[in-house]
Amino acid sequence: MTHAEAASRAAFLSAELHRHNRLYYVEARPEISDQQFDALLRELQDIEAKYPDLQTPDSPTQRVGGVPLEGFTQITHTVRMMSLDNTYSEEELTAFFARVQKGLGREKVDCVIEPKVDGVAITIRYENGILKYGATRGDGQTGDDVTNNLKTIGRLPLRLPKDGPQNFEVRGEVFMPKAAFAKLNQDREEAGEALFANPRNSTAGTLKLLDPKIVAKRPLDIVFYGLVEASAVDSQTDVYALLESAGLRKADLIWHADSAEGLLHAIRELDEKRKSLPYETDGAVIKVNSFADQRELGATSKAPRWAIAYKYQPEQAETKITAIDIQVGRTGALTPVARLEPVLVSGSTVSNATLHNYEEIERKDIRVGDTVIIEKAGEIIPAVVSVKKELRTGTETAVPVPTHCPVCGTAVHRDEEQVVIRCPNPHCPEVVKRRIEHFVSRGAMDISGLGESVIAQLVELKLVKDVADLYDLNELLLARLERVGTKSIDNYLKAIASSKQQDPWRLVFGLGILHVGAGGARKLIEHFSSIDAVANASVEDLTQCPDIGAIVAPSIYAWFREDHNVALLNRLRTAGLNFTQKTVTAASDKLNGTTWVITGTLSEDRETIADTIRANGGKVSGSVSGKTTYLLAGEDAGSKLDKATKLGVKIVTEPEFRAML
Repeated sequence: MTHAEAASRAAFLSAELHRHNRLYYVEARPEISDQQFDALLRELQDIEAKYPDLQTPDSPTQRVGGVPLEGFTQITHTVRMMSLDNTYSEEELTAFFARVQKGLGREKVDCVIEPKVDGVAITIRYENGILKYGATRGDGQTGDDVTNNLKTIGRLPLRLPKDGPQNFEVRGEVFMPKAAFAKLNQDREEAGEALFANPRNSTAGTLKLLDPKIVAKRPLDIVFYGLVEASAVDSQTDVYALLESAGLRKADLIWHADSAEGLLHAIRELDEKRKSLPYETDGAVIKVNSFADQRELGATSKAPRWAIAYKYQPEQAETKITAIDIQVGRTGALTPVARLEPVLVSGSTVSNATLHNYEEIERKDIRVGDTVIIEKAGEIIPAVVSVKKELRTGTETAVPVPTHCPVCGTAVHRDEEQVVIRCPNPHCPEVVKRRIEHFVSRGAMDISGLGESVIAQLVELKLVKDVADLYDLNELLLARLERVGTKSIDNYLKAIASSKQQDPWRLVFGLGILHVGAGGARKLIEHFSSIDAVANASVEDLTQCPDIGAIVAPSIYAWFREDHNVALLNRLRTAGLNFTQKTVTAASDKLNGTTWVITGTLSEDRETIADTIRANGGKVSGSVSGKTTYLLAGEDAGSKLDKATKLGVKIVTEPEFRAML
């Protein structure tokens, strides 16, 4: 292919990919499958790799991330990014509207009401239809240039439709969808990494990353609400129309009200509906609709007089911290957990709350015996919001940062990058227990029957010191367990024996390598074909594997060079475990072109079912979207079922799924 031919093909591919992005994200009517889209993208990547001069700033290839940055440059905002006054009181909201009425000298004033997205404020500028830059709020005058990170957001157009506006600056909120946040924390837990406290923290932390390739793996999204220097429009309603014409997402819910009673009705209705939104919302934003009215009302030095944020009171409760315990995880991570006097919050009794890490304890000055305010972060995770220091009696005790593991007494190691304190002793009884629990779990080696109580006995009796010891167990050894009969022993041994045939990626995941979750383990085996090949790979080789980046690769490399890990692998190999990926012949093409999401409790673990789908030509995704063909729903299906119903995705039961094969 000549340079001219490559240039022509690249221009065509770029235009097609932009068109398909819009069809998917804006119009919700995709014309091609994920596989077809990925094939077009790979072709464009190959052309740009051969002819770097053909890569444009708005190339669709930029969504996957570029080279790591050395630091963020600063951008001075063309118009200051002001914050909003806020209130938690309906009376104060009524008073705000009265001030608006007085300022404009009339009773009826049209206002718009939309959800206040709990994310990170951003400003984005387009010039000649191309995304020029994006920046954070910063101090209001200047912010960080996060353009490269923003380009990874699939919903954000890099090039605007030619039949719409081409030059403007727009403001919005970057957020991490609830489902994506839950999946991210699940993956981090599987990989032995510290969990994010809430979606906003994860969004802010992601935007601060200097490696766009890592950002690209975190599914951020964006919603827009305002226009800078809006000389071409006359109202907020016009802004919504402009956003729509540009393919930029506006608020999912919008109300109009021209009276105090109307405002109150809108915020109450939003409160009822906000839980169904895909992002966290902590309130409502109320704006005077007319820009002429906004200019007349003006602004203070900090905030406009024509807008206000109404904040919903999260359901909170007051209780006491009776103790702070330390949980030791399978990677040795020491996590402080507050034990609470039981209290009812958001419909359930809460007696424990994670404190995330010791920096959090120090920042909030949390002590044992403190009276604290708790709420469910994201209405899911119990969290300590604040300490009522005025109620202290002097009997409260500070929480020392541990210097030694509370279980084995080994001096701890501080992981500065992960803000985690770890026990480095691989033989720590608690670490051993947690590793074995992880190893036998359904998502890993799926050794049924070996629950926490059985594993605890195995470790306490020193029958099992590592996962390889499981394969040395016999009837005589297992007979030493309390309250375990002959039938149970037989079932344990059968489950252990059958696990030897599990796919090697499950073994890699089960080994509990730091930063390696189930998805990463599968990618490693798909790329290298065997555990031995992974073990022999250099850091550079490992980074060539999809989804294995600059943080994960050194962790994998180091794990396979620890003497005790090498010995462990040799024992597992001798025991007959499967180290090499078998060549899989597709069972059929019955599911070709379909994308599946699996949710709820089913007869087999999800990965086994996912393998069945792949063997029959289908694709498996972790989240429901417009690209989802089917949702396979078992018992206790939750938010994914709700979203699938809303999007019109076909929902099938397990018997219906089996009938399709």
